Amino acid sequence: MDIEQKIQDLKKRIAEAELGGGEKRIKEQHDKGKLTARERIDYLLDKGSFQEIDKFVVHRCHDFGMEKNKIPGDGVVTGYGTVNGRRIFLFAQDFTVLGGSLSEMFGQKICKVMDLALQNGAPMIGMNDSGGARIQEGVMSLGGYGEIFKRNVWSSGVIPQISLIMGPCAGGAVYSPALTDLVIMVKKTSNMFITGPQVIKAVTSEEVTAEELGGAMTHNTKSGVAHFAEDTDQAALDRVKEILGFFPQNYREKPPVLPCTDDVDRRDEGLNKVVPTNPKLPYDMRDIIRKVMDNNTFLEVQKYFATNMVVGFSRLNGHPVGIIANQPKFLAGCLDINASVKCARFVRMCDAFNIPLITFVDVPGYLPGVNQEYGGIIKHGAKILFAYSEATVPKITVVTRKAYGGAYIAMSGKHLAADVNYAYPTAEIAVMGPEGAANIIFRKEIAEAKDANATREKLIEEYRDNFASPFRAAEVGYIDAVIFPEDTRPKLVNALMMLQNKKTSIPERRHGNIPL
Repeated sequence: MDIEQKIQDLKKRIAEAELGGGEKRIKEQHDKGKLTARERIDYLLDKGSFQEIDKFVVHRCHDFGMEKNKIPGDGVVTGYGTVNGRRIFLFAQDFTVLGGSLSEMFGQKICKVMDLALQNGAPMIGMNDSGGARIQEGVMSLGGYGEIFKRNVWSSGVIPQISLIMGPCAGGAVYSPALTDLVIMVKKTSNMFITGPQVIKAVTSEEVTAEELGGAMTHNTKSGVAHFAEDTDQAALDRVKEILGFFPQNYREKPPVLPCTDDVDRRDEGLNKVVPTNPKLPYDMRDIIRKVMDNNTFLEVQKYFATNMVVGFSRLNGHPVGIIANQPKFLAGCLDINASVKCARFVRMCDAFNIPLITFVDVPGYLPGVNQEYGGIIKHGAKILFAYSEATVPKITVVTRKAYGGAYIAMSGKHLAADVNYAYPTAEIAVMGPEGAANIIFRKEIAEAKDANATREKLIEEYRDNFASPFRAAEVGYIDAVIFPEDTRPKLVNALMMLQNKKTSIPERRHGNIPL
């Protein structure tokens, strides 16, 4: 075979590999509203930047007639490229090839690209669209999953890992996305579950659809497994591009800073009216967040899950920041089990990747209730304490209204090594709310009063003014400054710039034992 023939042979092999499972399978994928693996890669990466690895890999199974069914690439496309000029590594499972099922060689391909990402300190993006382990290969396919899980753990906190669920993801396959930093699902075309509807019906007699059991909104609202739910493959990939802009390439670097087109000294008098004078009235904490961030932008994470807690990404003076905030609109902003897990996980992710933390506090306490206690609110609530105490990135806190009891400490109080703590004049910082405190402290006076209700209300207001005032905390240095709400943006920008060179550490150890 001469050189020209070899070149033609290579072209033929490339075309065969890029066709995947063939035109019929590709059409079926499109009919479901899904892109193919290669279309997803082309959409995500900068034009012409993709470099494929292991294009001609095939499985080596000879059982059940599999030796007659070998397709180059073996059901997964792997390689590297750039997003907005920054290097990333990726894999995209190809559902057109044997349902995207994972074989021994399929797993090796993913492991190879994960190793490259870790060794070169660049983000790893996984696009999942698979029927699960390739049954014909038995334990060999299971071993592939185990190798992937191990690398997810090795990469955790070292490089950003983002998982997209763009089709089925079942059985052992779901654990790899669960080990990554962020999970993005596509509505109506993706699902995740350990056991499918048929198995559940056989074992428990429960009847449930795949969408109800493990659809995008199920995992965004009920389980908290997923962080985003997007309408289309394209929207999910756009979300990846947006998220990557807030992350560094790896833990050794700082996140990318963009030119700031918003006045860093911008004041907003509207902030003076966001927090109601009546402490029992709700408001939307996101109104404060958006008003003080660059260009009023805020990318909320897990917005459908544990809605009494708000977390997400934004920028101050062009610098990426992680936002954590209580949400008075839901459960009065109380900390419950789900909110605690949501908060702690986000804090640890930001700390792992050098993203400063801005915390807005309006929390009346941990949610009381038998279900909460039986569910382990003590253990789960302690995760917030652990996460904030462990975090060494710049930590800035603004108390907008209530900050009571242990929840005051948990939400990045000065006692958990927060760097700068501000409070609005509307802040109430105390062991408990004025109503409960007055009923305990002044129980005798109220009981002996001619008009118990009037006396109680008078004593509650006295307690609120004298003991729940932010100035009490400011007097002992727990609050660094009581600020005008309209000055929030310039105060936060100045504090963040002051902390740019912060260096601190916690005691040396193998690793902490977070209350899981």
